[in-house]
Amino acid sequence: MESVSTNAEIRLTVAQSFRTLTSSTDCKDIIATLQALVSYLDDGAESKTTSAEREEFRRAHYSRTLQFLVSNIQADWLWSLSAAHRAELWDNWFLKGPPDQALLVLMDAITELRPSTSLDHLVGITEKFLQSGRLAELLWSYCVQSASSDSPQLRETLLGRISALPDIMANKLHPDIRPCFLPQQYYPLLASEMLAALERTCHALRDGTDCSLSFVAQTLGKVCIQGHSGSVLALMAPRLCVCTRSDMLWRRVCWKLLESVPQRWMESVLTGLVQAVRGPDTLGRIIGNLVLTNKKAQFVMTHKLLLLQYKYETPALRTVLGYLAADRDRRPLLIQAIRSLSQAWANPSAIRHTPLEQQLYVSKALLLSVSLLKDSELQELRSELLQCMLGGMQSHLDSSVPRVRKMGMVVGECLSSRMDFKGAALKFEYEPDEETRELLSLITPDTCDEPEPEPGNGRDSPESVSQTSTSPQNVTSQSQPGGTGPGSDLDSDDDFTPYDMSADQETGRASPPRYLRDCLETLTSSEDAERVELSLRAAESLVRTNVFAAREISVQMTKVLLHMEDKYRISGFLRLRQTTMVALAVTACIPVTQYLTTEFYSLNYSLRQRLDILEVLALAAQELSAPISDKNVSSSGGRTSAELSLHQSDDPAHWRQVVEKRIQSKTKRISKGATQPAAQPTPNRYAPVAGYFFFPLLRNYDKPQVTFDLLGSDHLVLGRLIHTLGLLMHLAVNAPIAAQMGRALLDFVWAVRYHADQMVRRGVLFAVCSVFLSMPSQSLLVDLSDQLFETRTWLADVAEGDPDEDCRSLAVQSLVLLDKSLKKQLEDQQALSLES
Repeated sequence: MESVSTNAEIRLTVAQSFRTLTSSTDCKDIIATLQALVSYLDDGAESKTTSAEREEFRRAHYSRTLQFLVSNIQADWLWSLSAAHRAELWDNWFLKGPPDQALLVLMDAITELRPSTSLDHLVGITEKFLQSGRLAELLWSYCVQSASSDSPQLRETLLGRISALPDIMANKLHPDIRPCFLPQQYYPLLASEMLAALERTCHALRDGTDCSLSFVAQTLGKVCIQGHSGSVLALMAPRLCVCTRSDMLWRRVCWKLLESVPQRWMESVLTGLVQAVRGPDTLGRIIGNLVLTNKKAQFVMTHKLLLLQYKYETPALRTVLGYLAADRDRRPLLIQAIRSLSQAWANPSAIRHTPLEQQLYVSKALLLSVSLLKDSELQELRSELLQCMLGGMQSHLDSSVPRVRKMGMVVGECLSSRMDFKGAALKFEYEPDEETRELLSLITPDTCDEPEPEPGNGRDSPESVSQTSTSPQNVTSQSQPGGTGPGSDLDSDDDFTPYDMSADQETGRASPPRYLRDCLETLTSSEDAERVELSLRAAESLVRTNVFAAREISVQMTKVLLHMEDKYRISGFLRLRQTTMVALAVTACIPVTQYLTTEFYSLNYSLRQRLDILEVLALAAQELSAPISDKNVSSSGGRTSAELSLHQSDDPAHWRQVVEKRIQSKTKRISKGATQPAAQPTPNRYAPVAGYFFFPLLRNYDKPQVTFDLLGSDHLVLGRLIHTLGLLMHLAVNAPIAAQMGRALLDFVWAVRYHADQMVRRGVLFAVCSVFLSMPSQSLLVDLSDQLFETRTWLADVAEGDPDEDCRSLAVQSLVLLDKSLKKQLEDQQALSLES
């Protein structure tokens, strides 16, 4: 009965105050009325109201009073007050009382008001609200059990205002937003306020007061799901790490906080926390055994972070797997994760259809998890890991991507060494790089939480190095080479000037051949390693300087070089052989090209020889398409006559020209006009013979041979063939036969556009780019009109959904080229119609 009368009295007082503020013009009455209302917010001993009245006012009338004040923000009675009275009797209303109601009223008012002085005034009050610690008061009020009687709708609205406050203020105030409302300042402030609420919770629990962390957990989850987990947890994680190191109550508070995060926001909180903590021990202290009690957390930690998402760095992987391995109850989840990782790593479909970055990520996770296994667990998983190693290595080695093959070799080596096959560990030959070194280091267990050693204690510290380098023994050994001191009586030849032998040449029993037929004879029948090497090194120069002789024996010599093996371990053998075949293909273009393109589909050739044929054809086409210059004509063995004359002339005018030329070459000018004569036009030697290079390679591609299946298992050669055809197409730009080549190439690659191997898909997209670059716009629109729409749709699908990044990039480039060609053709047609 007393509460009812109290509520009626307060309601009557508030209503009379509103009428007075609305109708009165006397400044004294207004001040007295506001002071009477403010007394309901004063908690001091001198307050004129009872605690029951204050509690009832906060519950039922505080929010209504704030709304009344905001609605009268432009009233005359407000601006008749002095600045001190306005700050005390109006602004303080938002800095006292329930903070959740104050924040909601402020946000609603700022959203509704237009740019004005009143809006600036409310923005200033909101800034004071944040800087005075009112957010911490708000969070703490919801930690107390008695404050949990609000409605779910109110709580959801408040969560939205707190988590999106920078966005709300930016939408309203942009570009004149204050610094405290920027995300880089607001979210660290919110993180510190949440830490303050957690600290007050720990003190309350020690005093025996019950608390609830559901609202703080909801705030943390809401902020993280909106993409601000990095800035929030970067400040919270170090503090929680320190607090949980020796305080069990802090650990229980953190565990309860993570357990109270709603399921829909659990992933964002965990992923942010994994990246923010420094190691698995810290993560274990903060989240405890959350993966055992929460199914969503278990799915995120054992499946999503290891198999589905691959954007995280190696320390994050170490943290996750180390956390699973650190506790006896969590180790079964580590075994489960290893089984999933081994199946994913050995899956042939995953190797073909997932990005390289994801395959590398899974490989790192597999090696890290295996390194954490105990011997008993390793024996339990031995058969599964062996099956994974053998099947996965086979799938990786079958790939046409060198990076994937190397990845399979490294992981196979690490797994075999970890399983200890009694000294019969696998060992492959590959070129080590940063990626392989990182993979090899992961099989060794590492502890991320170990403190770094202090500088200066190492064996190789600068002090020890300097002491070693200046020791007496070293000084003696450096000053007395060979053990001979300055007082030695032995005769020495060190005072004589050495004879310059830098220009001397080693004389051998054989001399390089001077005629091309002698070179061919040596390569064909000689068993002398020195003569074969000299002939191979001289072959390219002889081909280019003896054109007529080279044309006579071009096919025969190409056949010899194509079948030649490096029996004598000649340095640079592959390069010498390739450059000679390229010189033959350039000198005797048609017969050599016809021979090579015919042999490409012949029987009894290795894949290496077929790849050599494609490389020679591509390099020869590039050389033929390049303009002829004096640099190409001059031999590489000596100086030209012009170069010699520069050194032999003593004419002063000549040297003035030389100096002037050097000054001109070193001087930078913004604009000088034409300083060099225009380039002389030269015929394109590749355009008349492009068909000999291109069309024979399109024959018989769908006929499997005894040792060669282009559309089957030999997808490495298929990818290189398509890439070579695309290059030959690109070099034929402006050639009369380009349109015919483009149509044939598109018909060829259309059948393999969805090939499982990414190297083949890259070649297809490169070929399509070459067609769009090289075919005339008119031919592209007229000859390929029926295919353009379907091609464009396919390219859009590849650009959006192909797992390979290079394929997506090439598809985007192809779309851009296609749109440019079509736009140019339509503009040309429009210009012709206007002229007619």
